[in-house]
Amino acid sequence: MEEYDKAAWEELIDRVEETGIDAIEINFSCPHGMPERKMGAAMGQDCGLLEEVCGWINAKATVPVWAKMTPNITDITEPARVALRSGCEGVSAINTIMSVMGINLDTLRPEPCVEGYSTPGGYSSKAVHPIALAKVMNIAKMMKSEFSEKEYSLSGIGGVETGGDAAEFILLGANTVQVCTGVMMHGYGLVKDLCKELKDFMKKHVFRSTTSTTHTDLVRRQKEAIELRKAIRKGLQSDKDWTGDGFVKESESMVSN
Repeated sequence: MEEYDKAAWEELIDRVEETGIDAIEINFSCPHGMPERKMGAAMGQDCGLLEEVCGWINAKATVPVWAKMTPNITDITEPARVALRSGCEGVSAINTIMSVMGINLDTLRPEPCVEGYSTPGGYSSKAVHPIALAKVMNIAKMMKSEFSEKEYSLSGIGGVETGGDAAEFILLGANTVQVCTGVMMHGYGLVKDLCKELKDFMKKHVFRSTTSTTHTDLVRRQKEAIELRKAIRKGLQSDKDWTGDGFVKESESMVSN
């Protein structure tokens, strides 16, 4: 993460590449990244600014570059599209969601509060997982329809703690999955368990690799399941058929239409 300064970005790229890295992920998405200096999400929300900075970075970098997307935007596909068109090898999503943790009803100040000061921050962990899935799905669909001429990469982030969590991102089109808060809360042992659970999932469905679990395959399976259920039972056809009795069964039946 850096401010809107070409020389600063070029220096940053040089310094990190000197360490022998294989790739770079650029943070265009931190919700508390000094917006007054156009850092973090303030840069990722401005597609014009994002295009220019991605151009600087990709002109300088000698390793693949990923742009990390902010969820704090109406349409996450817009900055993702700009990043890919500006030379990035892929995008990752999501970063944390802008939030206020709460208000201390004794001190009447927002939390957390340090020496009387507070600020909104980034919300993460399991609670953001469904939001992250939706954002990743939207990016994956956009990439498939607009960037199929090249093998771009999508990395899914948000509330990943189990192999099942990782599988959900992969099923929706992610090529890789990242974990941060989960490891902070549960330790590095989580990664070993996650890998085992993901392998068990793949074995259950006879997937030979993660590339076998695609969004297209998920949609096909959903359609097949719906058609099968329609063939078994008529189901509810409209609101006039709703009686309110057997609420759960009738709710499930409506999905088949």
